[in-house]
Amino acid sequence: MSANAVALSYLVASVFFILALKGLSSPLSARRGNLFGMLGMTLAVLTTLTQTPNFGMIIAGIAVGGVIGTIIARRVQMTAMPELVAFMHSLVGLAAVFIAISAVNNPVAFHLHVPLPTGNKLELFLGSFIGAMTWSGSVIAFMKLSGRMSGAPITFPGQHLVNLAIFIVMIGFGMWFFLDAQTNWMAFSLMIGLAFILGFLIIIPIGGADMPVVISMLNSYSGWAAAGIGFSLNNTMLIIAGSLVGSSGAILSYIMCKAMNRPFLSVILGGFGAESGAVAAGDGTQKTHRSGSSDDAAFMLSNADSVIIVPGYGLAVARAQHAVKEMAHKLTEKGIKVRYAIHPVAGRMPGHMNVLLAEAEVPYDQVFEMEDINSEFGNTDVVLVLGANDVVNPLAHEKGSPIYGMPILDVSKARTVLVNKRSMASGYAGLDNPLFYMDKTMMVFGDAKKVIEDIVKALE
Repeated sequence: MSANAVALSYLVASVFFILALKGLSSPLSARRGNLFGMLGMTLAVLTTLTQTPNFGMIIAGIAVGGVIGTIIARRVQMTAMPELVAFMHSLVGLAAVFIAISAVNNPVAFHLHVPLPTGNKLELFLGSFIGAMTWSGSVIAFMKLSGRMSGAPITFPGQHLVNLAIFIVMIGFGMWFFLDAQTNWMAFSLMIGLAFILGFLIIIPIGGADMPVVISMLNSYSGWAAAGIGFSLNNTMLIIAGSLVGSSGAILSYIMCKAMNRPFLSVILGGFGAESGAVAAGDGTQKTHRSGSSDDAAFMLSNADSVIIVPGYGLAVARAQHAVKEMAHKLTEKGIKVRYAIHPVAGRMPGHMNVLLAEAEVPYDQVFEMEDINSEFGNTDVVLVLGANDVVNPLAHEKGSPIYGMPILDVSKARTVLVNKRSMASGYAGLDNPLFYMDKTMMVFGDAKKVIEDIVKALE
């Protein structure tokens, strides 16, 4: 392909990527958005293949990676999607590091001048250290989300000063590599090594409750790493795609931080300024709660005029989304108004609950975001909370609480609240929930899928 044809193909692919982001902004157009994204990526890959002499080797690599990816995608459970996403981010960062190392080692193969111009050194410097931090940080996020590492913040005295010192030294080695007239492998290697260490140290003090923000933040990092390498490779497609991923990930991180009442800089700098130590799950006083059976819950639901269902991580663990849809259908047949309330950070990654409900083909017009449905709880007869905890915790309204100011679903305003949990254990944030002890609340203990299936039988 001629240079003009390549530029045109990349431009069309970029338009497809932009349309993909636009489509993914709404559940109604998400499938179309995914289609645009696949078309854009296919066009970008095919165009790139026309520019390489190692066609066979690249096809072989794509085939091997495609087979591995297909096997993993078919086997992974929906509840494991957050850690899978974190793992994929780590691979993007590692790829950026490998490309940077290859470009420094053999500039001619990448159509770069020898010795490397300072401009290319700067691009490789930025892309490689961001990619290294993305890889190591994503590995920690994966381990925390998969249970291979404690979700509690891991801190030590002087942690932020250590991080700052490592960052300054890392930048110092990077500047040494950038300003040296020759290729300084020692400076380049030490910079990447420190970046790997810094990625670990930035993520370990972030608690499990902030993992949704971490995932979107690492997504942003991977995009910027790709964009930086794109400049070195003189690949406009990589620059555009990386910039789209980086900017959209940063915007999503900001939105998530706002939804959790977390300072944006606090999270992206590794919990700087966050409270140290674990939060107690309760004050030690004995509290009483009211519990009931699935039959009791079915009776309350069937006698309501309006019902709001609040899905949480417990729903995902039990894979109960199909049973919930069947229950909602039974209630709708009885003339009961049924809606779903989605908190922005419910689950373990942005949009986790939306994905689950979409998988069960829940009608989009029944699904409402927090800001659209919060005012409706006061006029609702029954709210059914399925495995959600922190996102419905009234402590968010109490000054002095660790989650004070965090926007929540105001389910406590409903006339009756049904809460399905396996036990009275605290949520991911480690806080007890006063909602569970209110007179209007009835706890229904058990696996969400089993409980909902029993409710469906009782409704029949």
